[in-house]
Amino acid sequence: MAKVYLSAKLPTVATNLLQEAGIGFAVYDGDGLITTDELISHIHDCQVLITPLSTQVNKAVIDAAPQLKLIANFGAGFNNIDVKYARERGIDVTNTPFVSSTATAEVACGLMIALMRRIVEGDHRMRTIGFTGWAPLFFLGSELAGKTLGIVGLGSIGQAVAKRMHAFNMKIIYTQRHQASPAVEAACSADYVSLDELFKQADVITLHCPLTDETHHMIDSAQLAKMKKTAVLINCARGPVINEAAVLTALQKKDIAGAALDVYEQEPEVDDQYKKLSNVILTPHIGNASIEARNAMGKIVANNAIAAIKGTAIKYIIN
Repeated sequence: MAKVYLSAKLPTVATNLLQEAGIGFAVYDGDGLITTDELISHIHDCQVLITPLSTQVNKAVIDAAPQLKLIANFGAGFNNIDVKYARERGIDVTNTPFVSSTATAEVACGLMIALMRRIVEGDHRMRTIGFTGWAPLFFLGSELAGKTLGIVGLGSIGQAVAKRMHAFNMKIIYTQRHQASPAVEAACSADYVSLDELFKQADVITLHCPLTDETHHMIDSAQLAKMKKTAVLINCARGPVINEAAVLTALQKKDIAGAALDVYEQEPEVDDQYKKLSNVILTPHIGNASIEARNAMGKIVANNAIAAIKGTAIKYIIN
């Protein structure tokens, strides 16, 4: 029987590593995402489960695999796994941190530029009604230079965003639970402020914090009311960090100028009302969807699977 089960197809670099190590594995090859029942039916004898963020690994799944040693999550987050119960069962849980920071930062920066300069909106116009020609007041957007960027979460992704957007001559402010070191602040040209102050000052707000009990719906109507009417909100973190209904209301009432979302509260679903707004960009969770990032993530989960079976050191244990 396969010692490793992959609940989704991964980059070939991952399966090549398993093959080279002589480790048997099986891969879910059905249409769409694997269901809990399907997952349970495949993992009775497996020692390692490699799974993406979209697969829920709950108590029932864990109990269905009595030989399980490792759950290797293909992603930096791990809120799809019952981490506490896995530890009670003596099962390690790992993630793939750091390697997707550049990819996610690039998407966040791209969304800022596209939203402020109305690039997606302009593309849609050219594919539909077109335009009559250049005019001095036509299709005006706002420059990023001279604006204030507020970063919620100055981890590896937040730092990568800060460094890139500083090159656009933006003023950088940030907030998180604990202030970063002076060295990190200097490298990012970033000043620490409270969450309330960030929402009051920033022209662009970008979220790069983890999803925890404390950050769930951290961005709600109370915080949105503090934003400038000309400000925009970017979410490349986790969907439930924001209250999507509150953001939608703020957009519809023009209390804020725009939003770009790459993640969603009820992913992959999104309220159809968002799709009707021209000042909103919606992307399908592509933050770390680069060849380079996904290959690096594949190497991490495969090498951790090999280590778990061979009894050597596992990297990035989060429980």
